Amino acid sequence: MRGAAPLARALAVALAVACSLAPDEACAAGPAVSLSGSLGSKALLVIDGQPHTLDIGQTVQGVKLLSVGGSEAVVEIDRQRVALSLGRSPVSLGGSASDAATVVLKAGSGGHFVGEGSINGHAVRFLVDTGATYVALGAAQADRLGIDYLKGARGVTGTANGQVVVYRVSLASVQLGGVLLYNVDAVIVPQPMDQVLLGNSFLARFDMQRASDTLTLVKRY
Repeated sequence: MRGAAPLARALAVALAVACSLAPDEACAAGPAVSLSGSLGSKALLVIDGQPHTLDIGQTVQGVKLLSVGGSEAVVEIDRQRVALSLGRSPVSLGGSASDAATVVLKAGSGGHFVGEGSINGHAVRFLVDTGATYVALGAAQADRLGIDYLKGARGVTGTANGQVVVYRVSLASVQLGGVLLYNVDAVIVPQPMDQVLLGNSFLARFDMQRASDTLTLVKRY
C-alpha cells in the first residue's frame, strides 16, 4: 500500500448514467433520505422532504430502519443499505441510477486521479490507488467519520516507515461521484492522510480504462 501523494487541487468528477427503461419510464433514483434526530430505538427521518418517525424494523415509503444509535442510523431500500449521519445531506438510494454508472476522472499534476465522494454519508476526497488492496484512510479521519475501527480485525502491513498496525473494517457505503457501493472493505492506518486511498476493494467492481489523462470507471456489479 502506497502513501498518498500531495496534490495541488481536487478535480471535477463527471457522471454518466445508463438506463435500460421503457421509453415512457423515467430514469429516477430512490427517495432522498436524511437523519434529523433519534430517541432511543426511534429515528426521525426526512424522506423526500417529509419527516417520519420510525421504529427499528418499520418501513415507510420503501425506507426500512435497520438500526439507530447516537448520531447514526442504517436504513435499507430495495435490499440496499447505507448509514445516515445526523446533519448530513440527504442520500438517494435504490432505483436504476445506482445500477449502471460511469465515473470519468481527469488526471491532475503528477498524473494522479482524484475524485470527490463520501463514506457512510460523510464527504471525503479520494485518491485512486490501483496498488492498494483496500480503501485506506487514516485513524484521525476514521474518527471524524465515526468509524469504530478498534472493533475491526487487527493486522500488520508494511509501509515506507516500516511495519504498522492496521484495522480492517467494512464500510456501509462508499460513493464516488454519483456511483454508490455498499459493504466495501477498508483498512485504517495510524498515519494522517490528506485523501482516502481508493484501493481495489472498490475499484475491482469496475472496468477501468485509461486514455491519456482520462480514467473511466464503468460499474460492473
